[in-house]
Amino acid sequence: MKYLITGGLGFLGSNISSEILKRRDSLIIYDNLSRIGGESNLEWLQKQGDFTFIKADIKDYTDISKLIKKEQPDIIYHLAGQVAMTTSILNPRMDFETNVLGSFNVLESVRQFSPETIVIYSSTNKVYGDLEYLTYEETETRYICNEYLNGLDESVNLDFRSPYGCSKGAADQYILDYSRVYDLKTIVFRHSSMYVSLQFGTFDQGWISWFCQKAVETKRNPDTLFTISGNCKQVRDVLHADDMIRIYINAPGNIDKSISQAFNIGGTMANSLSLIELFSLLENKLDIKLLYDELPPRESDQKVFVADISKTQEVFNWVPLVNLDEGITRMLLWVMEGN
Repeated sequence: MKYLITGGLGFLGSNISSEILKRRDSLIIYDNLSRIGGESNLEWLQKQGDFTFIKADIKDYTDISKLIKKEQPDIIYHLAGQVAMTTSILNPRMDFETNVLGSFNVLESVRQFSPETIVIYSSTNKVYGDLEYLTYEETETRYICNEYLNGLDESVNLDFRSPYGCSKGAADQYILDYSRVYDLKTIVFRHSSMYVSLQFGTFDQGWISWFCQKAVETKRNPDTLFTISGNCKQVRDVLHADDMIRIYINAPGNIDKSISQAFNIGGTMANSLSLIELFSLLENKLDIKLLYDELPPRESDQKVFVADISKTQEVFNWVPLVNLDEGITRMLLWVMEGN
């Protein structure tokens, strides 16, 4: 099999790339190296096997179309994108050009030059909007969504909010529509939160990694102070990249059952937590006390998003295997090793 991964040096792309190299399949990584940690991930992958790396941007149609025409990949994992809500608000043009135009360029290249290629797109729960029309119970440590006690499924209305929600949502719908109109083989995965080593978290994105970093910094310096947005009761389900890799690698084998469909991907209610609950977990593991100041809630932030993966489980025979406690322990060890 020949794989092309756009954004292949991000944390998800690099972990999928590592698995492909273990399988000794042909791999092309397409990345503009704009993300923190990209160079390190490239060096890490180069130690594992041979692959083709192309430093280029999906906003450039000429580059991506020439590559797809030449290589005719069997599978494209389209992971490249602008991933931070805050960045989209500060620079909506860049957000649009990366997420919408970049995705359009990938689709047009496949339509014109490699129509048998399977395209799997990494979308987001943000396509469902801020979910403020739902009702919530506020407990001591978290919000609970009264209408979706077991998580939100794919029947929830799309409701794009913020430039990021609009750009990812538009790309999400383009991916599905190109399958319906042009008979391309496309799948959309709408992710909740993901985490693993090789994720260089920031204040804007990669929150599990970011707060693990803050916890380790606090272990070394108890006076470490950081900020959070909101009251710490926002809830997300989290999914370790080991589980994410499994579904990406196995999805093409289920293309006949999944073509032109969107699937919620997440850790489920069993692997959900609020910031308060994460902080408590980190404090207990490292015997520390985290110090932080509260900022106003972020614009269009969801009080709760937990994925109902019933459809995903039925189609792909997939469920998460790495539990929350094990995953957080592994992330802390990676951070403490100095990465």
